[in-house]
Amino acid sequence: MANRKRPLDAALTPDDNFKTPEKRVSVVRLQESDYTQWGVEETCRYLRREALGEWEETFKAQKITGVGLRYLTDADLEKIGIKCLGDRLKILHSLRKLWHMEAEPNKVFNDPIHGHVELHPLLIKIIDTPQFQRLRYLKQLGGTYFVFPGASHNRFEHSIGVGHLAGRLVQALHYKQPELLISRRDILCVQIAGLCHDLGHGPFSHMFDGMFIPKARPGTTWKHEKASLAMFDYLVNDNGLKPVMEQHGLVLPEDLDFIKEQIAGPLDANAAQDQTWPYKGRPEDKSFLYEIVANKRNGIDVDKWDYFARDCYHLGIQNNFDYRRFLKFARVCKVDGQKHICTRDKEVGNLYDMFHTRNCLHRRAYQHKVGNIIETMITEAFLKADGHIKIEGSGGKLFTLSTAIDDMEAYTKLTDHVFEQILNSSSPELAEARQILRNVTCRRLYKCLGQTQADKPISVTQEKTHSWEADLARSTPQSGAQGVSLQPEDFVVNVISLDYGMKEKNPINNVRFYCKDDITTAIQIRKNQVSKLLPEQFAEQLIRVYFKKTDDRSLETAKKHFVQWCMDMNFSKPRDGDIIAPELTPLKTSWSNNNEGEGDEGSSSRAVNHAAVNGQGKAKMQLFK
Repeated sequence: MANRKRPLDAALTPDDNFKTPEKRVSVVRLQESDYTQWGVEETCRYLRREALGEWEETFKAQKITGVGLRYLTDADLEKIGIKCLGDRLKILHSLRKLWHMEAEPNKVFNDPIHGHVELHPLLIKIIDTPQFQRLRYLKQLGGTYFVFPGASHNRFEHSIGVGHLAGRLVQALHYKQPELLISRRDILCVQIAGLCHDLGHGPFSHMFDGMFIPKARPGTTWKHEKASLAMFDYLVNDNGLKPVMEQHGLVLPEDLDFIKEQIAGPLDANAAQDQTWPYKGRPEDKSFLYEIVANKRNGIDVDKWDYFARDCYHLGIQNNFDYRRFLKFARVCKVDGQKHICTRDKEVGNLYDMFHTRNCLHRRAYQHKVGNIIETMITEAFLKADGHIKIEGSGGKLFTLSTAIDDMEAYTKLTDHVFEQILNSSSPELAEARQILRNVTCRRLYKCLGQTQADKPISVTQEKTHSWEADLARSTPQSGAQGVSLQPEDFVVNVISLDYGMKEKNPINNVRFYCKDDITTAIQIRKNQVSKLLPEQFAEQLIRVYFKKTDDRSLETAKKHFVQWCMDMNFSKPRDGDIIAPELTPLKTSWSNNNEGEGDEGSSSRAVNHAAVNGQGKAKMQLFK
């Protein structure tokens, strides 16, 4: 049995096994410090702080800036007039402290996805606030947890993972390209943005801003990114973090703007439409820093890297994208006058795989038909409970589920717990909402009638889906069951958009690559240069119809109504159309099994074969005439 030790155990001595783990202390090395950006004045200020002010004028006369400090030798100091050896040694000792200075101990998290993750003390200050701790009580995948038993992870651990990966990427760029002049401030701000990018999520994550709020407050443009900015401001002010941030070297309000811009884009909507540089936090020379947390250019960012890995792990689905490989090949190159993150040309296939993985996750998990209907039912329950749930906000003012987004003190108290609050309540006003949630927990769910697609993308509004629900009730097939009356409110129409992250556009067209022969020149790689097996289209709409009644007779009738509606709307044939309505599907010519789903190639090949057979028959007739 002794030979079966794990490699790590085998390498440990008996004493090592009983040592208490020590706190990791990070050393601020040359590459991590800000002194390379000092001017002459900042250099002289440092000399004064180190009680070396008598040599200030000498340094000024020689125009010594922070960039040159690392290269100063004893001979250089003697040459510029510092004759006494003791003085020179004192100066050199003080300068060495710049790159050997110890920082505060970092805290170590043991994460199932990324292993042991070290986080800066300022990040720990942010994590240890009520506003951030709230993320422990928000399911990462919302209603999907009701379908996949392992999907119990929360926004809390995802946010820590994104903060970690943001640091990994910016530091990888920094070490490979010191000429980018990435400062400690830059690294810290990027990590904070990664950590705080999801502060604004509501109960059941995307269900809240994608389904509940649009129905509870029609016409609103509110999204969780907007709430993330408001919650971040509230977190900083409520916990008095501005002095702590300045203590750690951040410059306010410039760095606060930079953090928020990374989360949600330019803070000034008008500036974003101008041709000038729209960001306030960092100059155009550091444009690449805005592509790390939420990449508006092509969608390749650390947020996706974490949720790909984390969600696949908890869902039990294979993740085909390895972000570690991207880190190895990431470089910053100039593209049309701006600096952008690029990767090696040979990685183009892996990036197509990355977006394909995203599409697969949506198809198999995020947009699972049962998960969608559970979220639809929870949304209905929240809408019925909206006016009866009271949450105390700032100044003692009371807010509802849908108005809590207007007050961050109230919103901090709004988590997934509201589900149990409604479910376990005894209030008569919550009776309808309570019954819907009981149906969810007891698995008495609406039934999926099927899925179809339109020939062309349709602009979908609430009015459009309501009119479709009325059409479904009216689409009585010839063989419809007698005595069964269906109403528009019996149907629920869900329209789901699947894409590669940029609607109908190919995101790879916005990625730039470099070759190993010239790592400074950015190039574009078109789809036809990669493979002929890649998708022709990068977006599609799925139209799903659910039915609220569960008795067999009503359900059978509703399925036939659904097939008839698909015929009337000229939508694609449902997969089980021939089973649920065999008497209807032959009535539509384009739904014939002989040509449905076949391309021109299939049709032409059948025509050729038919002509060949006819030709052979005619030849035989000529031969035996």
